[in-house]
Amino acid sequence: MEIGLAVPQYGRFAALSSVLRVAREAESMGFHSLWAGDRLLTPLRPSDPYPGGDGSIPEAHRVFLDPFAVLSVAASVTSSVRLGTSALNACWYPPVVLARSLTTIDHLSGGRLDAGLGLGWSSDEYAAAGVPWKDRARRYDATLDALEAIWTTDPVAFEHELWTIAPSHIEPKPARRPPLYLAGFSPATLRRIGRRADGWLTATLPVPVLTSMWQTVCRTAEEAGRDPGALRMILRSNPIVTDRGTPPRSGTVAEIAAYLAGAAEAGVHEIILDLQHTATSDQHLLELAGEFADYLSAASAPS
Repeated sequence: MEIGLAVPQYGRFAALSSVLRVAREAESMGFHSLWAGDRLLTPLRPSDPYPGGDGSIPEAHRVFLDPFAVLSVAASVTSSVRLGTSALNACWYPPVVLARSLTTIDHLSGGRLDAGLGLGWSSDEYAAAGVPWKDRARRYDATLDALEAIWTTDPVAFEHELWTIAPSHIEPKPARRPPLYLAGFSPATLRRIGRRADGWLTATLPVPVLTSMWQTVCRTAEEAGRDPGALRMILRSNPIVTDRGTPPRSGTVAEIAAYLAGAAEAGVHEIILDLQHTATSDQHLLELAGEFADYLSAASAPS
């Protein structure tokens, strides 16, 4: 099991000083990866409930930095930690723009990009981005097709009713095709992951639910002639650390880490810790990150 950390990006952590300090220290502490998310706005009267919890959007999301900029800053002060998106709302971006932004991070970091994409959950954000909410899954698949063409062919040519790329050179190419991880929980999403992705971005679901969904991914991969053993399951945890909670969403470090260790035993390959909802400062975030890493390392150590 590998351990990643959400890079400072929103709420009280939406500051250059936080990005710089946490990125540097997370790498020195041995974290495997740093991850950024993607939010545009916080509607006063949301059309859709926020996933998980009581459906309300976290107050901290009212201030949210651009994921490409945040990862570029993190890349500039690190040398080995991987840099991932968990997850970009792929449909908001024309594929050539999305490919350029992701490839730039990969190029400037020396090939350290992990590309995580999703469909998103907010129709309000789609409306603000000028992208139709209807038929978004079809747009998503076309975006993935276009990204694959841009990253792996030269010259690039792509024809679709949504976009046309005339035969063109699109450079630079990534150092290697970035690992592509897809987020979501619907049966269609799980099958899409099995057919065409390198892994699944998931969240803190009950372990039996995780394993059942993962079986769908692996079974679909086999049916598509792919090796399910080559796919990765990456779980993002956004805990509230408290003495009186309900693990895995809230609880003590030990309680939440016990769930995460159990998820790893069930097949999760990497944990992303997002501590921005519970930490009160950069120092506190790093201290909590160290406590979680110690618990998880002890849990995974041979007996």
